Amino acid sequence: MDFENKASRLVDLVNYQEGSVVSKTLIKKQTGTVTLFAFDQEQGLSEHTAPFDAMVCVLDGEVEIRISGNPVVLKQGEMIIMPANKPHALKAVTKFKMMLTMIKNQKEILL
Repeated sequence: MDFENKASRLVDLVNYQEGSVVSKTLIKKQTGTVTLFAFDQEQGLSEHTAPFDAMVCVLDGEVEIRISGNPVVLKQGEMIIMPANKPHALKAVTKFKMMLTMIKNQKEILL
């Protein structure tokens, strides 16, 4: 689906699926990506690191995000930055949707 020049409600562009994590990439460029996710309750992503900064914006529900072992609970309308190369994980407290924006640094773009 083409999103250019059209108004869209982010929360409506990805749907929940029971027991699953659903994703939809909106922008994929050499410089970074913008992806929507819908997590069923108790679903999550195990701890990992990424070589670029990432911003999570919660569109619906509630999530616990751990960055370098420190938990932060986010609700609809809240956001957090996950710094590059820091271990992070997340788990859905309730069903939740998020927009993940990843920005690659100059070194990663050149590789």
